[in-house]
Amino acid sequence: MIKTILIGLAALYLVGCGNLAPSTPTNQTLQSFYDYQLYSENGQLYSLSQLAEQVQNADVILVGEWHTHTGIHRFQTDLLAELLATNSDIALSMEQFSRDAQPIVDQYLAGKIGEQPLITQANAWPNYPSDYRPLIELAKANQLEVIAANAPRSIVRCVGRQGTAYLDKLSAEKRAWVASEINTQASPYKSKFMQSMHHGEPEQTEKQFAAQMTWDETMAESIVQYLSSHPNQKVMHIAGKFHVEDGLGTKASILRRNPALKVLVITPTENPTRDASDLQLHVLPPPERYIQQENRIKAYQAMSHHRSGLECEM
Repeated sequence: MIKTILIGLAALYLVGCGNLAPSTPTNQTLQSFYDYQLYSENGQLYSLSQLAEQVQNADVILVGEWHTHTGIHRFQTDLLAELLATNSDIALSMEQFSRDAQPIVDQYLAGKIGEQPLITQANAWPNYPSDYRPLIELAKANQLEVIAANAPRSIVRCVGRQGTAYLDKLSAEKRAWVASEINTQASPYKSKFMQSMHHGEPEQTEKQFAAQMTWDETMAESIVQYLSSHPNQKVMHIAGKFHVEDGLGTKASILRRNPALKVLVITPTENPTRDASDLQLHVLPPPERYIQQENRIKAYQAMSHHRSGLECEM
């Protein structure tokens, strides 16, 4: 339903010259999952330093990802390091931590707790040590603020079962962990989401979209609120590709709250084109998750069984 995950602290160069655009971008120089290339919307090859120059005109940089893709996670950390080298007024925003975990994240960044309490008490994603540790440690070493931008997964899942009416059942404290406004009206993003769903009754699919929007709206509100109180800062936000690509999802939610903000989007792709709506991060495609239909069905059944046991406030 909801897709969304990061690695690599190495400050290695981005392959290719930024001023030369091949007639047809190819993946010939991508030899491993650590490799990446950056392309503009029209297919021009970019260097990391050129991207950092372009980012100077942006307030928010949304970096999409295929979760656990090593090349993308390496790029994210390389980009943050490059931004730090050119602009210290940067904050890191993450889908991978939710608002209720902000005090724990802050304590870790301040050196008051160790990594294990961060992982357990802040409900870090299972791949935190391999994919997100490099970003957090880079932020910690440079005294950057980290925005725990997301809504708690338990609340998002319950919205997926009961719709946005579930939010009215929450205490004031828990309700503050979610965006004040969840817009589920018709939009290009909603059409895209509905087309991606291949099962379920229409009523349930509507609730699943409400859960998706709970995610996007909360991340957007967290970013806009931070910039409102830190007007001279930039925010680099990482989230799943579906949340940010084509100017939909989180970007649209940000601009609805503050149309004056300049938002730059970078999305991963296995096939760069000359007519993209976002900057393109060229990486090797992830391996196919399922080939045999029976394995796909078993995985869906296991996921459904897990969700059916969720306890939601009544």
